[in-house]
Amino acid sequence: MTTADTTGVHRSATVVETARDLVLLVSRVGLGVMMLAHAKLEYDFGGSLAGVGRLFAQAGVPLPAITGPANVLGELVGGIALIVGLAVPVVGVLMALNMAGAWVFVHTSGLFAMDHNGPELVIALGLLSLVLAVHGSGRFGLDHLIYRRARRKAGTTG
Repeated sequence: MTTADTTGVHRSATVVETARDLVLLVSRVGLGVMMLAHAKLEYDFGGSLAGVGRLFAQAGVPLPAITGPANVLGELVGGIALIVGLAVPVVGVLMALNMAGAWVFVHTSGLFAMDHNGPELVIALGLLSLVLAVHGSGRFGLDHLIYRRARRKAGTTG
């Protein structure tokens, strides 16, 4: 392969990596904003963290005094973490588990049910959360910056 061929291959790889990182950024920010909005909606509807616990009790969620407030705080903190790209693998797994719980306890109608209580959205959000858990924040997130700085301190280049 000539130098021109190698440069073209490198440039193509860089474009693909940048596109991947942009898609991860948009996905993280989109999911993070949705989680923040959902946390606010639950809090506003419940009127307080204790009120959210009461909502969870009405929905039949186990340990509602704990799971209701934990859910709101998790969506709030997790949403912010996703937006800035911090601890994305961990937050992604936790969000996926949260969405699985929403599916099991709250969105119990069949797929595409006419009562608007179907699980399609929570399934999609859970799957997106898992994709982010596997791929991480990309280069446009704090995880990448922290990892790069830690590698530099350790004296490695790869």
